[in-house]
This record gives sequence, C-alpha cells and structure tokens, in this order.
Amino acid sequence: MSAAYDGFPGAVGVSRLRVYDWPTVEGLPGGGTPHLHLACSEGYVVTAGRGRVQTLTLSGYEETALEPGTVAWFTPGTIHRLVNDGALEITVVMQNSGLPEAGDAVLTLPQDLLDDPDTYADAVRIPDDVPEAEQVEIARARRDLATRRFLELRAATEAGDPAPLEAFQQAAAALIRPRLDAWEQRWRDGAQAAASATGAQLHALRGQHTEHLAHARVAATGPTARGRFGMCGRLDVYPGI
Repeated sequence: MSAAYDGFPGAVGVSRLRVYDWPTVEGLPGGGTPHLHLACSEGYVVTAGRGRVQTLTLSGYEETALEPGTVAWFTPGTIHRLVNDGALEITVVMQNSGLPEAGDAVLTLPQDLLDDPDTYADAVRIPDDVPEAEQVEIARARRDLATRRFLELRAATEAGDPAPLEAFQQAAAALIRPRLDAWEQRWRDGAQAAASATGAQLHALRGQHTEHLAHARVAATGPTARGRFGMCGRLDVYPGI
C-alpha cells in the first residue's frame, strides 16, 4: 500500500462551465445537451446565474433548481440536461480524474446513431479546424438532435413505458465497452491510488510514523483550454488534475 499519491484531492476532475444560452427546441431560454455517464458520478457547484438540471432515470423525471451556492450531484445512469435561465455558470466536479469529459458520456442521440462507435463518433464530433461560427452551428445542431430524443425518452417514461430508455442504456453501454480497459487503468492510477494512499497514511499515523509528512508539496494550475465547446456549454478545462 503506497502513501505517495499527490494528485488532485480524491482524484476528481474539475472544469468551469458557462451553460449555452441558445434557445432550445421546445422554447426554453438556453440549455445543454442531454447525456449520461456510465461509470462516474458528477457534481455541480453553482457559482453564478440561475437555472435547472433536468434528470431522467428509470425512476422517473426530475427537475432541480440551481442558483449560486447550490451543490447538486447524480450517479451513473442519470440522463441530465442543464437549463440556463440566466447566465448560469458552474464548477463541475467529476469522478475518476475527469473521465466524464474524457470519454464516459453518451448523448441521447437517435438509436440508429448509437449502432457502432464510428457512427456515434462522427455524429458528435465538433471539428477543431473550422471557424468558430461553424463550430457553434455544429454544437447547436448536435444539442438539438439529442434534446429531441431526450424529450421522446421522457415522454415514454412518464407514460409508463420504460422500454425506450432501457434500449438507450443498453446501446450506451455497448458503445463504451471497447474503452473499459483504459478506463480501469485510469481508475487504478487515480481514485484507487488515492484511496490506497489514505489507507497507508492512516496506518502510518496509528503506528506514530510521520515519514509521509516529509514529502508534503503544493501544486497549482490554470486552465489548459478556455471556451471549448462541451456538451452543456463553453468549458475551461483542467485535464492535468
């Protein structure tokens, strides 16, 4: 058991999110792209503005109000969609060293776009080598396509028919299956290593050993990308933590 983990606390990832203010297909003032994570919980710390997070699970549809100071989170399998009622900004906290922004996310696209990883990748890609105005158009069209499917899944679930949502979950799980080995290594190097280090430190302290304190250090970083087009808005990302 090692006491040497020195990554960000708990091996979580963080990003700063400014939620899209583009009106949605059903006339809401702004919002993000509905999606789920399959192996990670995600949390929101609201820093500015007002909004809501709409969530859909096999237990039903919910809506949680967001305002400065709100902390909200959800577990894997929760389809979620941010609604921007006015200048909504959030610090996103993600399990497993930021894995939700590094692959653990499937958008609620039509079922035929979930058939294989290449088809899905083409459907969600926002090219880096095109003008920003074109990136906006692609990101907005992607969001609207996913929103329409989300509304269909919500309607079916609320009508007592879980089959469409179950089919989406199965398709999402099949899409990410080829990446599970890489995800497991990310977990071992991050969250598992952090937990193991805590165990080692507690064991050392019980034995009145303080050697690990001699290796204390401080780290700081700024965003490595600003304004990236994310699923729910423009992101400042910190992939190194």
